[in-house]
Amino acid sequence: MRFRHPDGSTVHLAYCTNVHPAETLDGVLAQLRDHCEPVRRRLGRDRLGIGLWLAKDAARALVTDPAALRGLRCELERRGLEVVTLNGFPYEGFGAEEVKYRVYTPDWADPERLEHTAALARVLAGLLPEDVTEGSISTLPLAWRTAYDDERAKTARTALRTLAERLDALEELTGRSIRVALEPEPGCVVETTRDAIAPLTAVGHDRIGICVDTCHLATSFEDPGTALDDLARAGVPVVKSQLSAALHAEQPHLPEVRAALAAFAEPRFLHQTRTATAAGLRGTDDLDEALAGDALPDAGPWRSHFHVPLHAAPAAPLTSTLPVLTSALTRLVGGPHPLTRHLEVETYTWQALPPELRPRGRAQLADGIAAELTLARDLLTDLGLKELP
Repeated sequence: MRFRHPDGSTVHLAYCTNVHPAETLDGVLAQLRDHCEPVRRRLGRDRLGIGLWLAKDAARALVTDPAALRGLRCELERRGLEVVTLNGFPYEGFGAEEVKYRVYTPDWADPERLEHTAALARVLAGLLPEDVTEGSISTLPLAWRTAYDDERAKTARTALRTLAERLDALEELTGRSIRVALEPEPGCVVETTRDAIAPLTAVGHDRIGICVDTCHLATSFEDPGTALDDLARAGVPVVKSQLSAALHAEQPHLPEVRAALAAFAEPRFLHQTRTATAAGLRGTDDLDEALAGDALPDAGPWRSHFHVPLHAAPAAPLTSTLPVLTSALTRLVGGPHPLTRHLEVETYTWQALPPELRPRGRAQLADGIAAELTLARDLLTDLGLKELP
């Protein structure tokens, strides 16, 4: 979906396909048919943006076979879909029964991460619509915090500089400008937007910036205005933003609140949980750890890294951090000029919701994704953006 900002620029809205498991190119093509096109039809649009997730095998097939890349591009056009952004965070196995810490490997100190991301950039340059010259790729925030020392940090910075050089060369070759965005996430080396400033300044290239995920922002109790002001002062570009909402519990000391939270503790994904205290942010790596005894102080609200559907907050006594999303979006695109032109709804946890909240079948999932995009569209038009055909 495209929107015209009051300054005349085009803002793109997509939804991320990491909600649909696929490891191979055939699986990606099936996603377009079974999920993405039905969402577009529910929205009544001739064109729908998707934030494509390509696992390593699918990416390798596309970058080594020009015919396969042309075929994917034709399939996108045939189904009324377009791609301006990729989710390059998960490397493989995102649809596995247990993902947890595996999603953080390989990290930016491993050569595989550089090669995979460079391959994604070449693929994206070949998928961008004819009238679009800029693409974006979100990636993991350097590494999970453990086993990351000064030597690995130096290797990661070198890899990012090498990537920037390759992206420069790619634009010379194709005329397409691709930028890569570190996506701060709780528990990682870069947990907050502020954590991103030093390593990105050290890399020192405007092709490498930040992806502001509003679920992660909220989970770390960051104020959107402060975070975006800090990035602007440091000269760190907001390459893209993922529109998402975290799970919020206002009174985690109450037994009924803990019981409600326990329904969201599930075995597939990691749900880092945080609370703000007078001594600073406290947290656990997963929701079940937070619920175990006194692992986490419960005098104040808890927020958990669980991407809940944007349009459907959990039932009381829980809620979502949608207000953080709306506040961030106002700063991102509500001013005289957009801070980023790539927005992506990223609720990948539909099938990890408590059983009674999960969609039953493809049709209900498509309904839910369409409802999320409708909410995002309405937020954008409320900010003065005009939806384009």
